[in-house]
Amino acid sequence: MEIKTFYFNPIRECCYVVWDESGECVFIDPGCNGEREFKRLRDFVAERGLKPVGILLTHGHFDHILGLEDVSQTWGLDVWVSPDESGQIERTASWCRELGLDFKPFTGVRHDIADGDTITFGQSVLKVISTPGHTEGSVCYYNEKDAVLFSGDTLFAGSIGRTDHPGGDYDRIIASIKDKLMTLDGEVTVLPGHGTATSIGYERSTNPFINP
Repeated sequence: MEIKTFYFNPIRECCYVVWDESGECVFIDPGCNGEREFKRLRDFVAERGLKPVGILLTHGHFDHILGLEDVSQTWGLDVWVSPDESGQIERTASWCRELGLDFKPFTGVRHDIADGDTITFGQSVLKVISTPGHTEGSVCYYNEKDAVLFSGDTLFAGSIGRTDHPGGDYDRIIASIKDKLMTLDGEVTVLPGHGTATSIGYERSTNPFINP
């Protein structure tokens, strides 16, 4: 499994393109803002000769879905997201108006996901891990074979996702991290929704929210 990270929009959200030897790829959190950023994504897919087959969302905050409609319509892709994120997605337009950002409402097909589901593309499998706390329906995606976790805004390098927005709950995010993520092998690479990569082992021993 191979991974390309794009940093998009003013919030510097991490969008991931994930593919394997089959050439099939998925987009995780397409937060590209405007034509210039979207072109970077299109050009990368074309240069690598990839075949996009789906969009996966870790949650529905505006900075993670700004490019959702463009990505979906360009390649004819469905999106997989927790049903508990419907409210977050519906609030995106108002968030973007306040911040002066353009947003195209999603008009494609949406599939519900739940804890323990698996999403397959090419020869790769991503397991859905439900991690409420940053939002009600936040999830992470875990590839056991390559020991990679896409943690969204649940777990960051040295920090955790904020919980002061609608749907946030500090106690729940801590429980999600300790009960669902810290039980993974320490060698698992963590690719968060913002910032730099880290590992489960490093966060287990150094993250001040886990070891206060």
